[in-house]
Amino acid sequence: MKPNHVLVFGGTSEALAICQALHQHQIHYTLSVATAAGEQAAISFSKQVATRLILGRMGVSEMRNWIVNYGVDCVIDAAHPYAEVLRQTILVVCVPIECPVIRYERGSQIDQFDHPLVQRAPSLEKACQLVTEKQQKVLLTTGSKDLAQYRQRLSDKQLYVRVLPTSKVLAQCEALGFGLEQIIAMKGPFSQVMNLALYQTLAPDVVITKESGDAGGFSEKVQPCIALGITCIVIARPSNGLANNYTALISSIEECRALFAHWQQTEQRA
Repeated sequence: MKPNHVLVFGGTSEALAICQALHQHQIHYTLSVATAAGEQAAISFSKQVATRLILGRMGVSEMRNWIVNYGVDCVIDAAHPYAEVLRQTILVVCVPIECPVIRYERGSQIDQFDHPLVQRAPSLEKACQLVTEKQQKVLLTTGSKDLAQYRQRLSDKQLYVRVLPTSKVLAQCEALGFGLEQIIAMKGPFSQVMNLALYQTLAPDVVITKESGDAGGFSEKVQPCIALGITCIVIARPSNGLANNYTALISSIEECRALFAHWQQTEQRA
C-alpha cells in the first residue's frame, strides 16, 4: 500500500536519489539531513525538485512529534553506514508507534581486497593500535567527526587529515592544532587517479579510512595504497544487529524504484 507521507533520513547521494525516485512516482516525502555537507547537497537538490527539508539533528522526542504531527507513515533510513546514533533513534521512535522503517544499506566492497596491506579494524581505537611504531606519517580519510580521538590516540604521529572544506570543519581542525600543511580540504568522492596523486605527494606510511562503499569511493581509496605499498587500515562498519526491526532492507536504488512503482500501481488498482 502506498504511504501518504515518507520521511527520508540522510544527506548521502543515495538519499537524494531515493528522493528523486519518490518524486518521479508522485509519492509525498520529506528529507531530513543533519550535517553541513548534507544540508548543502539537499538545498541544491531542492532547487531542482520541490522538496520539504528538515535541517539539523533531531532527538527522540522531536522526531516522534514530527512523525506524528505530520502524518508520516513510512520512514526510509538512507543515512551514512556509520550513523549509529541516528539509526538507533529512528527505531526507538518508530517501532513503538508501528511506523514502518525501510533501511537502505549501500553495498560493501571490503571483501574484494584480500591483501596484506589492507587491514580491517572493528573500531577507531583498534585502528589506532594497528599503527606501528615505525609508521610515523598517517593520513586520515575518515571525516572530521572523530579528529579529537585520533589526535589523542596518535599523539606521537604526524597526522594529515582530508576533510570537507567548510568553515566549521576548518575551525575544528585548527582548534585541534592541525597546521595548514596537514589539512586537505576537499569534497569527495575522489577518483583513483586523484587519490594516487595525493598519496604520492604526502607519502604517508598509513591511510586510515572507512568502509564507505562504492558511493563513498572506497575502492578508489584502497587501490592506490596497494599500488604504492602503503598500509590501508579500514574501520569496518558497525554490525547490523537491528536488522529484524526493519520492514525491508534495500541495497540498490533500482530496488527502491521497483518498490515505489509497486506502491504507485497498488494505489491505481485500489
